[in-house]
Amino acid sequence: MITVLRLEHRVGRDKRMTTHCALTARALGADGMVYSGDHDSKMEENIESVAERWGGDFGVEHVKSWKTFLKNFDGKRIYLSMYGLPVQNCIDDVKDYDENLCVIVGGEKVPGDIYNYIDTQIAVTNQPHSEVAALAVFLDRLHEGKELEYSFDGGSIEVVPKKTGKDVREDK
Repeated sequence: MITVLRLEHRVGRDKRMTTHCALTARALGADGMVYSGDHDSKMEENIESVAERWGGDFGVEHVKSWKTFLKNFDGKRIYLSMYGLPVQNCIDDVKDYDENLCVIVGGEKVPGDIYNYIDTQIAVTNQPHSEVAALAVFLDRLHEGKELEYSFDGGSIEVVPKKTGKDVREDK
């Protein structure tokens, strides 16, 4: 089970970024996302609507305290940060974990005490970049590209790949 934790969401400032974290997590093999900070029922509804229309069993949940969530999380806690160990050097260790994973991505300014709640810190690159990009690269490395072929049961919308143009089938 892979859960993504988005730290300190701010309604009005982060709605697109948090939404993109959730969409990326869903599309690339995570089972769900939790977020701290401001409660945002509109963002939650948008993600639930995507899962309903496009398929799969992905949910989003608000938590009041990321510290309490991480303290009680049953599994390994991985913080994606540009200051961590290079993903290419440690992803095999993560693949060997026989536990649930919580993949943590930052928000506005990540509190320094995050390090008291994690098992490891992994960097996709040691340069400034987006948490959405870090999450995408991490999940792709974790799943070895297999997530690119996942199918999602229960949806009513399906894209038929084409070299040019669009072919979207509804009520598949």
